[in-house]
Amino acid sequence: MGSPSGASIAHEERGHRGAFVVDRDGARLAEMTYTRAGADLVIIDHTEVSDALRGQRVGQQLVEAAVGWARETGVKLLPLCPFARSVFERHAELHDVLAPP
Repeated sequence: MGSPSGASIAHEERGHRGAFVVDRDGARLAEMTYTRAGADLVIIDHTEVSDALRGQRVGQQLVEAAVGWARETGVKLLPLCPFARSVFERHAELHDVLAPP
C-alpha cells in the first residue's frame, strides 16, 4: 500500500478483532477496525482518520488495504461502517469481496 504522509498501512489482528492502521512516531493517526464473524466473514465496523491526514485519501486507502487482504485470504467483507460502505458504493471494482446480501 502507498505511504500516506510518510506512514504506511499496517494490519493487526488479535483473536476475532483486527484493524488496518497508520501509525507515525508512536501515535495512531488512522484506523479501520473489523470483527471476524466466522472463518470467512469480516465486518468492518469503524473508520477514523486524524485531522492531520484529512484530504489525503487515507480512509479510502484503508478500505483498499482491507480489500487486498480479503482477496488474498478469501474472506468476504461486510461494511457496516458508514464511511467504508460509502467507498464500496462509489467503487464497483471492489464489489468482488463484498459479502452477499
